[in-house]
Amino acid sequence: MKTIQGFLIAVQFLTAIPIYKNLPMDREYIERSIRTFPLLGFVQGILYSSFLFCLVEWIPFSPLAAAFLLWLFMIVLTGGIHLDGWMDGSDAYFSYQQKEKRLEVMKDPRIGAFGVLSVIVLLSSRFLFIYEITASIHFYSFILILLIPFLGKSVMGMVLLNVPAAKKDGLAAFFQDASNDRTWKVFPLYLIVLIGISLMLGKMTVLLFLIFIAVAIGCYYFIRRKTVKWFGGITGDILGAAAEGTENILWMTLWLLHYFVMV
Repeated sequence: MKTIQGFLIAVQFLTAIPIYKNLPMDREYIERSIRTFPLLGFVQGILYSSFLFCLVEWIPFSPLAAAFLLWLFMIVLTGGIHLDGWMDGSDAYFSYQQKEKRLEVMKDPRIGAFGVLSVIVLLSSRFLFIYEITASIHFYSFILILLIPFLGKSVMGMVLLNVPAAKKDGLAAFFQDASNDRTWKVFPLYLIVLIGISLMLGKMTVLLFLIFIAVAIGCYYFIRRKTVKWFGGITGDILGAAAEGTENILWMTLWLLHYFVMV
């Protein structure tokens, strides 16, 4: 029951899906919600992959239209919550100030030019990846799309649990205070289960899964190192930016796999 409540808390914080229920915000429930970040990502992946499958197989839309609808569906489902973090983080980084000043820029509710430009680049590049993937869709494409938000949420959770908060208040500190030394241990278990499933789907699936996991691990270590250097630690905005950046890198990876592996 606590895990279900924790999952619903994650849904409430990380998506635009309405939860018409008063959820407990005690420490143990918040800790369970952190554990379910990858599970929430996997559910999102199922929705993305299923939605694209319906558009491609059952509805006579062009690849361009199908790609646009999936691109839009992803934004609507998340409510753009992580995009806000991406823009705020970009404004802070491109201010080229000291860490403390960057945190002040990030806290400012106004969006600057760099935030606008960065989100345009992020969303336009993602649309390009989705369109070209859709234009040459493959059986493995649907499977790997399942992994994109799963790994994005996993990286976000691991960053939350292993990088110090840049300030004592805020969403990142709130979730970190509820975590403990055992919270992160469920994340490798998710990967083990997925790799086990991939073994039943053939060698090609295992290879593609391992490539995706390697890319996600690379993103995690890059974010872990650079957030401390650039901002002195994490904030809620940095976590959102981490999820968006990782997912975009994974979309790019899938796009490249279509050119060089899945041919």
